[in-house]
Amino acid sequence: MTPSESTTCAIVGGGPAGMVLGLLLARAGVEVTVFEKHADFLRDFRGDTVHPVTLTLLDDLGLYERFKALNHSEIQKAEFTIGGRMVTVVDFRRLRVPHPVLALVPQWDLLNLLAEAGQAEPTFTLRMQTEVTGLLRDGEKITGVRYRGPDGFGELRADLTVACDGRTSLVRRDAGMVTHDFPVPFDIAWFRLDTKDNIKYQLTPRLSKGQALALIPREGYFQVGAFLPKGGEPQLQARGIEKFKAQIAELVPEGSVDSIRSWDDVKVLDVRVNRLHQWYKPGLLCIGDAAHAMSPVGGVGINLAVADAVAAATVLAEPLLARRVTEEDLAKVQQRRKLPAVITQGVQRALHRAMRRIMLTGVVPDPPEFVARGLAAVLTRVPALTTVPAYLVGVGVRPERAPEFARRPPS
Repeated sequence: MTPSESTTCAIVGGGPAGMVLGLLLARAGVEVTVFEKHADFLRDFRGDTVHPVTLTLLDDLGLYERFKALNHSEIQKAEFTIGGRMVTVVDFRRLRVPHPVLALVPQWDLLNLLAEAGQAEPTFTLRMQTEVTGLLRDGEKITGVRYRGPDGFGELRADLTVACDGRTSLVRRDAGMVTHDFPVPFDIAWFRLDTKDNIKYQLTPRLSKGQALALIPREGYFQVGAFLPKGGEPQLQARGIEKFKAQIAELVPEGSVDSIRSWDDVKVLDVRVNRLHQWYKPGLLCIGDAAHAMSPVGGVGINLAVADAVAAATVLAEPLLARRVTEEDLAKVQQRRKLPAVITQGVQRALHRAMRRIMLTGVVPDPPEFVARGLAAVLTRVPALTTVPAYLVGVGVRPERAPEFARRPPS
């Protein structure tokens, strides 16, 4: 055991929420330590969409030009077949924001960018390959973390510990905080599908009976999500890898299933939707998926997590600098971010019910023909209506802007 150390804020988890919170607090002059248990950020099938609201945040932080230099692609709209014709339903181009697109970039590139920006701040420390194993306590108050790193075990005392360690949060569990879980009818099998042809950068689902796919276009390949009935991984594998590949090839003829060599190339995500009744305890705050796990439907989880981080930095920077963070301060963060989480999860749960029927039949239920044609005509003649879903996905409920102390000119 190494000697006990201390900091002002210990952040557990080096995902988008943890890295954004660490960077913002460091720019306020708060001493902050971010723990990431892996040696790098190189992990497939994480949330790789960067939404317009997050692009605006990068602008505020002076990091957009560096982000733009990363190898990335952009989606401007989503189209669906309605009334027998392809109709634009979501159009990000109509948003009145600095960057009205959905950017696709490997999340490790975004996290590396945030880490480099954080390490330019004298009060920022990033500990890679260092896993938090438990919490320190003084009575009812959380006073820091225990960890295991390359040099062995240690303790870090902190005025505030923030759990950004995701839907299976160890910190939340060790603190005895229990989520309320909502039923989810599906899991998602993620895999890579190399492409034979040039990719059209738009979002359109692929459907057949018993199989629904979400295709996220990337440079030279699709990131594909296959929807499975909840707990359906054993049944999927029982069908055999060759039958699975044949079904995928039929649905995505422009893709090459040669990239699926075995079930090791298919990663099944246990989809969860839940949230804590109370996000905090004395000395501890949960944000992002640690406070409210989101469904991947709409890809908005990263929006909520980053917004939580921005709100937390805005509310807590001053109390942390004064070294007197109270439960009332932590409650302000939850009060500010709870309603967006509740509304977003409510919309996702409604979509889940519709998706369950689609997964079973492989068919989107058709409304009466005159309704479908009327809807298609309305969306075509009044394209401004496509702004509504674009706003919900790309900006979200109560977007957050970087506080003044964290803003920088472009670099």
